[in-house]
Amino acid sequence: MRTSPALRAAALAATVLLPLAGCSDGDDGGGTDRGTPSTASTASPTATPRKLAAQKLDWQPCPAPNEAQGSGTAPSPLPGGAAWECSFMDAPLDYGDPDGRTVELALIRAAARNQDRRIGSLVFNFGGPGASGVATLPSFGTAYDSLRTRYDLVSFDPRGVGRSEGVECSDDEALDAWYQRDGTPDDAGEEQAFVDDLTSYIADCEENSGDELPYVGTTNAARDMDLLRQVLGDDKLYYFGISYGTELGGVYAHLFPGHVGRAVLDAVVDPTQDAERSSLGQAEGFQLALDNFTADCARRDDCRLPGTTAREVQDWIADLLAELEKNPVQGLGERELTQTQATTGIASALYSKETWPLLEQGLDEADGDNGGLLLALADSLNGRTEDGRYDNSSAANVAVNCADSEQRFTVERTRAALPAFRKASPVFGDYLGWGLMSCTGWPVAGAWETPDVSAPGSAPILVIGNTGDPATPYAGAKAMAAELGRGVGIELTYKGEGHGAYNGGSVCVQKAVDGYLLEGKVPASGTVCE
Repeated sequence: MRTSPALRAAALAATVLLPLAGCSDGDDGGGTDRGTPSTASTASPTATPRKLAAQKLDWQPCPAPNEAQGSGTAPSPLPGGAAWECSFMDAPLDYGDPDGRTVELALIRAAARNQDRRIGSLVFNFGGPGASGVATLPSFGTAYDSLRTRYDLVSFDPRGVGRSEGVECSDDEALDAWYQRDGTPDDAGEEQAFVDDLTSYIADCEENSGDELPYVGTTNAARDMDLLRQVLGDDKLYYFGISYGTELGGVYAHLFPGHVGRAVLDAVVDPTQDAERSSLGQAEGFQLALDNFTADCARRDDCRLPGTTAREVQDWIADLLAELEKNPVQGLGERELTQTQATTGIASALYSKETWPLLEQGLDEADGDNGGLLLALADSLNGRTEDGRYDNSSAANVAVNCADSEQRFTVERTRAALPAFRKASPVFGDYLGWGLMSCTGWPVAGAWETPDVSAPGSAPILVIGNTGDPATPYAGAKAMAAELGRGVGIELTYKGEGHGAYNGGSVCVQKAVDGYLLEGKVPASGTVCE
């Protein structure tokens, strides 16, 4: 999904959130206009300088990820010994001034195994917004190895992310305090503290990255992808977008319908929903995932959580969170597990059914005054490493969201929205409701209320919805397919759990996707995979 700093795409190798925001759109209050976003978002999509389209990439062995990308070690070779290669591509900072200042975008690739039958480059975006494609693609390299038979696998750090002149906001110490704060204020004093913390965070973003903030939106990222297509030497863009990457893919198809090759959108953002409806849908999605988790736990004799029904288990979880608001427990090192961090940890574990056992264990241990596991789950969603350093994915996330969304929420409007959020989810409702204020006071005006993804004339785009997806609810796939247009959006349904479908273990989904990308076989729209 377009996760906010409030619900990050943990599905991406424990990258891209809870504490910064919900999907950060709103419609009241907030922000001053720096005057530049409109230029960046309305320039002709063909305004790419010839010299940039003709640039040659210098591919070299990949270094270890830097701190903004999440740190770690250099990517290991793929099966068969194929090496990952990295490079940089220059792109205009402002497409309204295409001969002006440029930004360097970090790239990664692994060459196709069968060069004689090579189709081209398959470009991945893993979501967030804010996920580093350069750091994420190698962690999933084997999952996409079947596609490497005929494609170079390629990804990139979008502008403002990771090594692509990543947005900087608060430092590590300030972020530790930020994530410990109360994200669900209950009275006037707590509300003021919430607003003060948000104001301070935004001031840090403007101080450290103010010159870049107007140019990090999705429209510019889509234009960067078309420049990348040209630089890679492809007549068409072959694309695999996941979560927020589906929105980016839809915007690309709208701007460049004639340049779309074979494209897959998995874990689909609903492009028709404004901020409030999007965040409300996410509350419902995470509540559905929690319902499924607690129902599974309640019917097992070995479940560590009390309760013989899903409702009883959920009531116990709600009571635990209420107690943590009053009395945090020991977490990791000197940090405590607060209610906010516990909620983040629960959300993190709901991104995949494979992490349900960790959620069960973490909740049980937190009830025994040991919050270490739930805090570690929260850290994975917040981009914090064990040595206390944060990547820039949360900063990039809020910067892209606020560059895109024209809406801003006031405290009063947020309060008015809370009853609907609480009805949608007793556990996540307050948190996501208050997250609506993420962009209030942001120094850049946003580009749209909802993105235009209509793409008449585009090649078919395979749109996959997962019925159990917590972060990008299933209805988004149908909406995206309809908005792309008749004959363009081809909908496929996966009846499963977790965020996304291709890596969910369904042979049916993988056969459909591989058949389309590798052989051009378009599935019948409405296909259902169990």
